[in-house]
Amino acid sequence: MKRILFIDRDGTLINEAPPTYQIDSFDKLEFYPYMFEYMGMIAREFDYELVIVTNQDQLGTAAFPEDTFWPVQQFVMKSLGNEGVRFSAVHIDRSVPADNAPTRKPGIGMLTSYLDNEAYDIPNSYVIGDRITDVQLAKNLGCKAIWLNNDPSLGGAEVKDTRRDLEEVVALETTEWGKIYEFLKLGLRRVVHERNTSETQILIDLNIDGSGKANIITGLGFFDHMLEQIARHGKMNLTLRVNGDLHIDEHHTIEDTGLALGEAFGKALADKRGMERYGFALPMDEADAKVLIDFGGRNWIVWNADFKREAVGEMPTEMFFHFFKSFSDAAKCNLNIECHGENEHHKIEAIFKAFAKAIRMAVKRDPFSNYLPSTKGVL
Repeated sequence: MKRILFIDRDGTLINEAPPTYQIDSFDKLEFYPYMFEYMGMIAREFDYELVIVTNQDQLGTAAFPEDTFWPVQQFVMKSLGNEGVRFSAVHIDRSVPADNAPTRKPGIGMLTSYLDNEAYDIPNSYVIGDRITDVQLAKNLGCKAIWLNNDPSLGGAEVKDTRRDLEEVVALETTEWGKIYEFLKLGLRRVVHERNTSETQILIDLNIDGSGKANIITGLGFFDHMLEQIARHGKMNLTLRVNGDLHIDEHHTIEDTGLALGEAFGKALADKRGMERYGFALPMDEADAKVLIDFGGRNWIVWNADFKREAVGEMPTEMFFHFFKSFSDAAKCNLNIECHGENEHHKIEAIFKAFAKAIRMAVKRDPFSNYLPSTKGVL
């Protein structure tokens, strides 16, 4: 079965041209940065059928005459063809939003021939586009979206609600064609992991190749805030729900969260080929934190951080060591943490931010490398 990349044109292959958004002359034509380089590699290396799907408002009317559109369109297609990028079809809708035409994205009227067709593997196909309507098109087709998120209308509450509804459809959100190529070649490192005991019930949705989104509820406000630093500064998406025996104390919730998060990382990083493996960070401010990490398959922790206060928020400061020790044990990584400073809140936050940055360095991958970062041949 054939997989398809349904690719938008304006804002994806070529840049948008506000305020009219009609690319009706060559002086408005500008190709999306690095698109040729990575589309060429996608066409050469992968077995996707390439299809363009584009809305061109009022094409063929006095507002957008045919003879201003086709010379530019033919030049775009010829330029891509010269790089080995050839499309099996180009689907153009000429309506305006008020028409509510079934052929207009996110409607699927132009694409029905690909559905219920045994020749195509739609669930493992992708829509690549820059607007939220491209994401909606992916949902309507029953595939996933790769979102080149340059949509100028994302500020409104209605759009934010729509984004939440489409969260599961977006396989990758980026602004770079290089990231699209990397995703298609290597895939996302995303896992959903549960860890349940008589003391805690934990659910984690971790996307190491995310954008820094966090949705965390552990029952401990300061702990939530620190875990959000890992997601934000590590540029990973992390949803975490913990139901723990806080009526007894905080110990099990914090320690088991570290274990569950480490286990999730262990699963997500199962294939370490092309990965940096090592990470380090030394943030500044009055709290000087150093975090070194090695996802080398062996757990070990060195902890050199002392706290004068017994607790920050609801969290006993003694539990921070237990959290990182649990993570190290479960993720099978070496972890070396050192921090000096005066303000306990700053020190703890510096450690978590440095931890996130170190992870980000260590999990970085090179899509052009199949190198396993070990002389032993296994990690």
